Amino acid sequence: MHDVVIAGAGPVGLFLASELALANCSVLVLESDADPHPPLKAFPLGLRGLNTGSVETFYRRGLLPSLLKASRVDAANIGADPEADQAPAPRSLGHFAGITLDAADIDPAALAYRLPGPALDGFMTSLEAVSEVLAERAAVLGVEIVRGAPVTAVTQDEQTVTVTAGGQDYSARWLVGCDGGRSTVRGLAGFSFVGTAPLFTGYVAQVTFADPHELPFGFQLTPTGMYLRTPLEGHVGMMDFDGGAFDRTQQLTREHLQAVLRRVSGTQVTLEEVHLASSFTDRAMQATAYRNGRVLLAGDAAHIHSPLGGQGLNLGIGDAMNLGWKLAATVRGDAPDGLLDTYTAERHPIGAAVLNWSRAQVATMNPGPNAPALQQLVRDLMGTPDGTTHVYRQSSGLFHRYDLGSGQPLIGRTAPDFRLTDGTSLGDLLREGRGVLLDFSPQQALSEQVAPWKNRVRYVSGRPRNDLGFEALLIRPDGIVAWAVASPAASGEELHRSLARWFGRS
Repeated sequence: MHDVVIAGAGPVGLFLASELALANCSVLVLESDADPHPPLKAFPLGLRGLNTGSVETFYRRGLLPSLLKASRVDAANIGADPEADQAPAPRSLGHFAGITLDAADIDPAALAYRLPGPALDGFMTSLEAVSEVLAERAAVLGVEIVRGAPVTAVTQDEQTVTVTAGGQDYSARWLVGCDGGRSTVRGLAGFSFVGTAPLFTGYVAQVTFADPHELPFGFQLTPTGMYLRTPLEGHVGMMDFDGGAFDRTQQLTREHLQAVLRRVSGTQVTLEEVHLASSFTDRAMQATAYRNGRVLLAGDAAHIHSPLGGQGLNLGIGDAMNLGWKLAATVRGDAPDGLLDTYTAERHPIGAAVLNWSRAQVATMNPGPNAPALQQLVRDLMGTPDGTTHVYRQSSGLFHRYDLGSGQPLIGRTAPDFRLTDGTSLGDLLREGRGVLLDFSPQQALSEQVAPWKNRVRYVSGRPRNDLGFEALLIRPDGIVAWAVASPAASGEELHRSLARWFGRS
């Protein structure tokens, strides 16, 4: 019997599997697709954007160099000299409702607690690249992956979960559904999935144009919808506000795609050939809870929304990072009471906010007589430092904050990449997947207090290049600040409570 079975070998399932294996849990991943390299995951249809928060997550597990190589991205384009005094302004800002953000409009002073490091910007990658890097990582850590094994039944009792997949039964102490927006696990385990109906059908395709000059590059908002042409050869996306009427079971023919593209673009563009194509909608749904007994959900199995703004993959990676260490502690038996319940408590509001962010973009793009006025208003607001900075904060993944019951603004947020004078960075210290207590005080005042938790929390002392006004911080395994003070000597009881809250009995 395994500690955890994960349904789904996409990026979220593989990242979660690696997190659990890093904590010495036995993990089995069941994947319905027998092909580990489906064409829809490769460039160009598998194109995805990683936001800064996700890039930081890969960096903190030592996976960023491999992912940059697989994605063919130069590290100099996303990082900054770690010896610099301040982090530069973001260079990769993305878009809102097809309206591109201008980096010159951002207000760096409003982006508190940023430090120089190798993970300061997002970049474009593919599902194939991310999956390959994570599959290799999982294999190194001893994760077993069974492909061509669709889940067909799930039963659970107070001690175990039994999963039937590919005609075989598998038992585990826990099951996590990472099996996508049409999650079988979600349905079989009885989760409630609620939300809003779609307004559009979206398409992404790789085609050969007879007359490519008909379509300019970039996002193009039109009176009938939107289309996007990227520099990738033959890569085109479009949104047809038909109420989500196109059924994914219908065949995506050249004639249908051409008719939609002509209607949306207002041109007579001709498609000579369609090589690959896929459709989607802006249906926005979310599980009301992410846990039901011994079954949990993560990624698209827990929430679906339109791909506008590239938040889906990033939201799922955040789920996996948050859940991994908590589920591992529960498996080991050293988790404090209620730790696993904080997964839903922390991640559900983040998911709900992303769904609303997606809905707001769809509302802005929805054609109609009043659409140009609304779109112009949004452009005007986004063209201000406050507007651009707000959109960046909402979409970068760096400024989500969990409510950990403290008024200190850094607590509950991702930790800055503190770098000690010996060159060690917080990113280096988090690679093992353990908590970290940073003690910047000259007296090393906290070494004895953390000693009872030494197997779960790494104590590190030294002077940082920039302490941002802090003398000590407790960082959870997912990189979230759990406790932070300017004077550690006066906060011993608070530190003890935080250690017990997140890491269990001493």
